[in-house]
This record gives sequence, C-alpha cells and structure tokens, in this order.
Amino acid sequence: MDKQTISRDGTPIAYERSGHGPAVILVSGAMSTGATVAPLAGALSDRCTVLAYDRRGRGASGDTAPYEVAREIEDLAALIEAAGGEAALYGVSSGGALALRAAASGLPVRQVAVYEVPFAMDDADARARAEYTEGLTAALADGRRGDAVELFLSLTGLAPQLIQGARRSPMWSEMEAIAPTLAYDDEVMGDGRVPRALLASVGCPVLALAGGASAQWMRQSAQAIAEAVPDGTYRALTDQNHMVEPAVLAPVLAEFLAG
Repeated sequence: MDKQTISRDGTPIAYERSGHGPAVILVSGAMSTGATVAPLAGALSDRCTVLAYDRRGRGASGDTAPYEVAREIEDLAALIEAAGGEAALYGVSSGGALALRAAASGLPVRQVAVYEVPFAMDDADARARAEYTEGLTAALADGRRGDAVELFLSLTGLAPQLIQGARRSPMWSEMEAIAPTLAYDDEVMGDGRVPRALLASVGCPVLALAGGASAQWMRQSAQAIAEAVPDGTYRALTDQNHMVEPAVLAPVLAEFLAG
C-alpha cells in the first residue's frame, strides 16, 4: 500500500489507487486485506479509478480500540474524501455488509455493488451464526487465535481435513495475525439476518451479485438484498462461486458503475 489517509479517530488507513474514471472503493471481507482485491483492482483500472485498502487491523493500516462498526464507516468516509468526495463501493462477503451500512449511514456513495454477503436465510443458519459468535468471542478472549481461525473456516463450510491442512501451511501464521478482525466482521454482520430496515434507507442504486455455481442460499441472500433496498438489482454470474474470477466480475461492475 503506497498511500495513507487518516480516519476520524486518528487511525491510519493504507490504500492503493489505480486507473482512471469513476471512483470505486473495494471493501474486502473476513480474513482478507487490500491485496486480496488487488486482482480485481487491476481488472477494473482501465475503466475506473480504484481504491483498494487494508481495513483497520489488517496489513499496513492501523487499529484503535475499542472497535465499533461506526469507526469502519468513518474509514470509508476518509477514503471517499481521498477519492474526490464521492465514490461507489464494492464489497465482497462481509465487506458487502459494511458497504451497505456505509451507504445507509448517508455517506456520499454513488452506487453499491456487493457479492455474496452471507446473510442467514433460515433459523438453523441464524443459530449457527450465534454459536459461531459465542465461540469466536471466547477464543479471542483467551488468545486462541488459531482456534478463532478454525471456527471461521468451519463456518464457511471448509472440511475438517482441509482445515488441518491449512494449519500446517505457511499461510496459517498470516491468518492468525489478523484473527482479531474476525470479531469486526462478525459485528458488521449483526445478528446474521438480512437487515431489511437498514437496507430500506439506502439511497443509491445497489447491484447484488452471487455466483451461479454457489449454494442456493447465497443467491437467496443476494436476491433478498436487492428486494430490500429501494433501487436494487440482482444478478447471478454463470459458473462462478464465492471465489469469483476478476475477469468475469470486472465487466459487470464496470457496466454498473458507468450507469
């Protein structure tokens, strides 16, 4: 990250800026940094001015306790100012929930696009989220970062043998380093259900995306978002899953952002 802006509470937020055209800020999800969305930034940069940033507590950005979702919205306010005073937001997974909350807060957001925000679509899923929150809170309070990461990977549906393989990989230490931010994403997601009242206050166009090859509940979540906002559109990307290919996603985003 070669640039930095200062959030309202004094926290430095690191970002990279590339391309030309309408400004869009890329908001990464849990266990991700600005580097995670860098390939998408590259794919969009011929049609958009793209800001990819490290959310607080990750990468080159700072962090300030105690955490509140409002502080992350202030981070986006600082980035929007750095982008020229207005920007679109693209958020992936729980980063999409943050982008929607930022738009609902009244920031100068032109458009919002989100990809597979993992809202619970039934009572069983909501109970699983509540159990995850309880286990995550306990693990982080005890300093068991590895257990916190394992809980998150289990929540995503990763098989136990693959989780144990991940524990032995060189990337595990990097995942443990940002494990405390899992609590941030958990708070951004609220009770895990679609926040319909909040979404009803989003005053800009919203594009809710999901992968055509993803689980049905992911597509249902995207459809629910599109239905809950005043100006929403739902679209499924053929043959894509949660790890969407930037080459497939970028043209869809560019078309929406140019509108």
